[in-house]
Amino acid sequence: MEITTVGLDLAKNVFQVHAIGRTGEVLVRRALRRAQVMAFFSKLPPCLIGMEACGTSHHWARELTALGHAVRLMPPASVKPYVKRGKTDAADAEAICEAVTRPTMRFVPIKSVEQQAALALHRTRDLLVRQRTQLVNMIRGLLAEFGINLRKGITHALAFVRRAVAGAAREVPDLAAKVIAVLAAQASEVQDRIRQLERDLLAWYRASELARRIATVPGVGLLGATALAATVTDPTHFRSGRQFAAWLGLTPLNNSSGGKERLGRISKMGDQYLRRLLVTGMTSLVRRNKHHPSAADPLMNALLARKPVRVVTVAMANRAARAIWAIMVRGEVYRMPVTSVATA
Repeated sequence: MEITTVGLDLAKNVFQVHAIGRTGEVLVRRALRRAQVMAFFSKLPPCLIGMEACGTSHHWARELTALGHAVRLMPPASVKPYVKRGKTDAADAEAICEAVTRPTMRFVPIKSVEQQAALALHRTRDLLVRQRTQLVNMIRGLLAEFGINLRKGITHALAFVRRAVAGAAREVPDLAAKVIAVLAAQASEVQDRIRQLERDLLAWYRASELARRIATVPGVGLLGATALAATVTDPTHFRSGRQFAAWLGLTPLNNSSGGKERLGRISKMGDQYLRRLLVTGMTSLVRRNKHHPSAADPLMNALLARKPVRVVTVAMANRAARAIWAIMVRGEVYRMPVTSVATA
């Protein structure tokens, strides 16, 4: 019998295969070592291969696609209901094989090498920013023990760090100053690495026509534009801007029954990093509009007049997500909505 569908459970070294024929009979159920994967699939005729979307799934999807197979990646949460009983590699592979054939299953587009490289820059920068925050907080805490209070903001903290590295910080005892100098040197080094990563992201941004178009949306800067361009492989995968916003977790939860509509807080599903970048960008936009009211968005001002600021920033992030989807699908740039002006 000829294999038509394969469920592949990925791992670091041992991969589990569950293959069925056209009528659903099980033809192969076995474990493969990492070095055996490509040799096994190179001998199979072109078939449908299902995998759970994870850190290494995009690499294997590209490799197996090059062999002529049709590869489909699925969110792990969508595969879980098909696991019959127990948690084993064999059960997971069988569930993947079953899930990939479902007509209502949602699939994850395969990312290119360039997209994954850009996302690696983002993940590394995010890690270094957290490390910088930890170091600065440690320095703040040590200085507070000696009655020294640094001003709020990373700029003032880094200014003290540069003084400490240069040996100009004489506000603390010598023994404590040595410890703070070590932390300051590390914080300074992390800051330099963050700047280098941002320069690399800027170069990628300038080379990406899609990222430059996304950046035309107010409140979406370099980080948001490059992260969205690197993450969203196929915008037509979403039927509408609202579905794209729902994928980012920016739409309210629906808990309706008996004909009564009940909308709750946002779902917070999907990519947490993208959602955070959009909400942070809209928060910055709200602050900028507060200082420059003449250039403020009329819709944002209308929302701020009757809603809390945090609710407004999330609502504007939802709106920005829909605009970004339209930009990616239609190949256009952002155009500010025309507001009607009442005449006397």
